[in-house]
Amino acid sequence: MSLPASNALSGPVLFFDGECGLCNRIVRLLLRLDRRAVLQFAPLQGPTAQAYLRSHGLPTEDFDSLVFVPDWARRERPEFLLRTDGALAAARAVGGLGLALARARVIPARWRDAGYKLAARYRYQIWGEWTPRPLARPEWATRFLR
Repeated sequence: MSLPASNALSGPVLFFDGECGLCNRIVRLLLRLDRRAVLQFAPLQGPTAQAYLRSHGLPTEDFDSLVFVPDWARRERPEFLLRTDGALAAARAVGGLGLALARARVIPARWRDAGYKLAARYRYQIWGEWTPRPLARPEWATRFLR
């Protein structure tokens, strides 16, 4: 199955739950930290992410994880990271303060992912559903895939 082309010809892509308040706040934080504009984003509910998820045998609904694709130019390969591995890879990709956040990798994945799953379970109750609002910088819109 061929995946759709997009405005992200290469580089990392982060698929996130587009309806989750916490997830959208984290995406906006990553946008602020990513001064080199290397990271692209797409909601898991969108056509780009849905095609990717289907082609790699990942769930296409009831999302409990973000998906980090290290290089969109090689998206046909099954190279992706989930949960905290994906979140830390995204933090590392943006550089700057993100590199400091990525140091959490020293914590065993089993422990990190247990915390991630707990936050994922209660994210809607704590942070609510996301109400779409304008981006702080209009140029950020080009960093989102459909």
